[in-house]
Amino acid sequence: MSWFTKWAFQNKAAVSIMSILILLMGIVSYLTLPMEFLPPIDQPQVSVVVMGQGVDSSTMENQVTKPIETAVATVSRKRNIFSTTGDGYSKIDIFFEPKTDKKDAKQEIQDALSTIALPSNVSKPSIVQLNTSMIPIADVAITFDDGLTPSNLEFAKEKISPYFKDIKGVANLQTFGTTDSFISVQVKNKEMGEKQVSLENIMTVLQGQNMAASIGEKTIDGKASNLKVVGDVNKIEDLKKLTVAPNTSLSDVASIEIKKAENTLTRINGKDGLLFIVTKDSHSNAVSISHEIKKATKEINSKYDHVTATVILATADMVENSVNSMMKEVLLGALFATIVIMIFLRNIRSTFITIVSIPLSLCLTLFLLAKSGITLNILTLGGIAVAVGRLVDDSIVVIENIFHRAQREKVTAELIMAATKEVGAAITSSTLTTVAVFLPIGLVNGDLQDLVLPFALTITYSLLTSLIVALTVVPLMSAGLLKNAKLKEHKPAVRFKNLLSWSLNHKWIILLTSFVMFAGSIGAYFMMPKGTVNRSTVDFMQVTLSYPNDTPIETVKDNTKKLETFLLGQDDVKYLFTQLGNSADAAKYGEIGSPTKASYMLILKKDIDSEALTKKIEEQKGNYSGAKLTAGAGSLTGSGGPQITIDVVGEKLGDLETAAKDIKAKIAGIKGVEAVETNQEEKKTVYSFVVDPSKAKAEQVAQQLAVMFNRMPMGTIMVDDQQTPVLLEPVLDPKKESDLKDINLATPAGTIPVSEIATLKKEEQPTNVFHKDGDSYIRVTATVEADQLSVISTEINTALFGEKPGKGLDFPEGVDIFVGGASTQQADDFTDLFMTMLASIGIVFLIMVITFKTLRAPIAILFSLPLAAIGAILGLLISRIVVDPTALLGALMLIGVVVTNAIVLLDRVKKNEATMTIRDAILDAAATRMRPILMTAVATICAMLPLLFKKSETGSLVSANLAVVVIGGLSVATLLTLVVIPVVYELLHFKKAKQQRMQKETNTAL
Repeated sequence: MSWFTKWAFQNKAAVSIMSILILLMGIVSYLTLPMEFLPPIDQPQVSVVVMGQGVDSSTMENQVTKPIETAVATVSRKRNIFSTTGDGYSKIDIFFEPKTDKKDAKQEIQDALSTIALPSNVSKPSIVQLNTSMIPIADVAITFDDGLTPSNLEFAKEKISPYFKDIKGVANLQTFGTTDSFISVQVKNKEMGEKQVSLENIMTVLQGQNMAASIGEKTIDGKASNLKVVGDVNKIEDLKKLTVAPNTSLSDVASIEIKKAENTLTRINGKDGLLFIVTKDSHSNAVSISHEIKKATKEINSKYDHVTATVILATADMVENSVNSMMKEVLLGALFATIVIMIFLRNIRSTFITIVSIPLSLCLTLFLLAKSGITLNILTLGGIAVAVGRLVDDSIVVIENIFHRAQREKVTAELIMAATKEVGAAITSSTLTTVAVFLPIGLVNGDLQDLVLPFALTITYSLLTSLIVALTVVPLMSAGLLKNAKLKEHKPAVRFKNLLSWSLNHKWIILLTSFVMFAGSIGAYFMMPKGTVNRSTVDFMQVTLSYPNDTPIETVKDNTKKLETFLLGQDDVKYLFTQLGNSADAAKYGEIGSPTKASYMLILKKDIDSEALTKKIEEQKGNYSGAKLTAGAGSLTGSGGPQITIDVVGEKLGDLETAAKDIKAKIAGIKGVEAVETNQEEKKTVYSFVVDPSKAKAEQVAQQLAVMFNRMPMGTIMVDDQQTPVLLEPVLDPKKESDLKDINLATPAGTIPVSEIATLKKEEQPTNVFHKDGDSYIRVTATVEADQLSVISTEINTALFGEKPGKGLDFPEGVDIFVGGASTQQADDFTDLFMTMLASIGIVFLIMVITFKTLRAPIAILFSLPLAAIGAILGLLISRIVVDPTALLGALMLIGVVVTNAIVLLDRVKKNEATMTIRDAILDAAATRMRPILMTAVATICAMLPLLFKKSETGSLVSANLAVVVIGGLSVATLLTLVVIPVVYELLHFKKAKQQRMQKETNTAL
């Protein structure tokens, strides 16, 4: 790589101009790079959601869920199909193999569903494919002084939403709370009997009133003309005047009024309102859009007196905080590295030359990230924070070698080029090995690869640019600033040479001690608990109030508002968003569930103790008998701790329920299991009319009963200049079982009670039905402590299956048990990372073989890896931090970092061998390269010290776990490398070294 340095000296002006341009491009890139929370990451599944008002779970299962499951069973690259069917809804989740193009998968599912016909009383399937780009950048609450009237809904749609949709960079505006009003037609049975008006008469009159239909084309007055029939019912008064029988209008036999859906709530701070959820495109800056959104809310509030717009949650604020926090850590790391260099070199000019690589490398990295289409997020910023200490390593080796040469010679351009060339191969090789560890990242599957890739690219760009700076800018600046500088003489490391000489004479003591330490650390690793990434950041609080599905909706609504009042009374709560029931708005994004479950999102004031508030809320459980009240921290990527899932699969529901009950009881007492629940704990009474086929057709009976028990759409009319649906209210509201038997139906033989043609069957059925790949299943979910995941997983498996075959729980025949969830994901992540490490070691070894053109030196260098493992595990033990994927990512980084010291050392040994014996070459190289090795290691360690005190953030890979592994591994590996690697290297040249020493002794004797 010496031609880089020669070119730089031949083109000094060009290098200077390029350095200035790089700094300017970096600043511009930083200001223009899109800032976002996380890089675009697809969820592993595509969901299909169907809603059916008033349809029970069994009917939804047979008529909706099963046909959809059959249709999507042929979709390519699917892994599993899970479905949840409840009263009024069906949700099917299709999980895919890693690296599947989710957009293609979504299109394939759309094509598959186009071939099936669903009942007319259910909604069109919503196909949902989510990714992190759909994480909102802002939640905006819209409330009106006079409530959510139809005119206010139209006003919000026409006047308010454009304020946000028109902001440059906004991709989508999702609206919650737009429950449309409707015209309710409630028939009066008594008046209908007196006027002799049938329900069929009313339905016939209502249907088709406002239609517009073409009836043909005829020649009128000599011209071809189109003929149309157009309905003209545009007011409620027109509807009331419709004739349903001679001398009888609709208002005589029915009450007609405007209503809202009673089974849903959308409230902000205790008032009915709308929630606008704003998402951005992939090319825009979340922070700048957030500022525009806040500006838009101020304009709305100042322009319209009856509207209040409030930004209740802005993820852009979190992005901004993360950026500022990470930049602070980068600057602190750079400061610590500078102090270390100053202490070692004791020369201001040399220190300035060395640290100039930090801004140059960072600016060029930002420019390359912009050109690669990578955004500025918590992962790329984490990569910069981790790499900042390593950015000066190459420059330190170069400047230290120039210093070393300058002790004996005058500082000239030739000396600087020679000194740079002398270490050029070593720093190039060491940098490439650090970068190479991330090349096999393709072996990692799923979300972990999407998370690691931008992190790895950031480190790769920054290290490669730091190498170029060390080979070009540093030599040039040295020639200019060190020419007449007074350089302090470095004293030789006499005591270290004596220690190393003793170690070389007692190889087996050194090697045996190292082996014992390595074996002990590996044993300790296997004994340590393995955890998952613990996201300690609390973005907001999530509270849920769940009632059994057979609870009257009015009771649920009243208690939802009661808890809402309590939550609003807490001083710590800044904003409160309340939601009850399912809506078409939520279904578009796969958010669907029990209609009797209320959800609250609490935006807290700053520096609030969320745990104290959680306990306070949970103390309210006694005020809501029959309900399940939960409260906990929430985040943008999910809430709650890691969960281990146990799927109980089989054909007989009774066997599944028995097995699930036994499992729940068995694992509930395991230490570290915080909560255990199943997805099937409620049952609901179901009355079935079993029709006698000899007396009537089931379809005709179902049609008549459906009209009597459900709202029926009758068309639309114009109200307040907008189309409003007309719904015929249920005719009957039975209160007792006997009421069902007395229902009269119209048949060809006349009106008869339903009990004469059908038998009423009563049974208890689950409120939800669950399928896994078409089979019924029950899922038992255990929420566990994140840092004890592996231990708890082992105990759960032992409890279920026993330590030996035949032990454990006795499950019914035909029931299969599958354990998954966080424990399986952890095992997959660990396996992928270990495979990546093995591949990385292979690549590192290949680079070293190419560099040294021999096998012995690379083999000796690889011995630094076990030394790093000793330090990494020792660091974890001392800090009492569990092993999780971020810790293993730190171990992956160590592979590239620790070998650099050994490379720098043995590169000098190989050069010395041309004029010295192996023993003398080792002693001289160790004494010479000890300073740069210690400087680079201490600078890297000190630069990572701020990360030791960093809390893990949602979605971030950079935390104290990673820092502990890198700092511990690098510290121990650096100290042992200076002793162990020379011992191993001489041992690999045992015969030659022994002959040289004997020859030297003979020559000395003569």
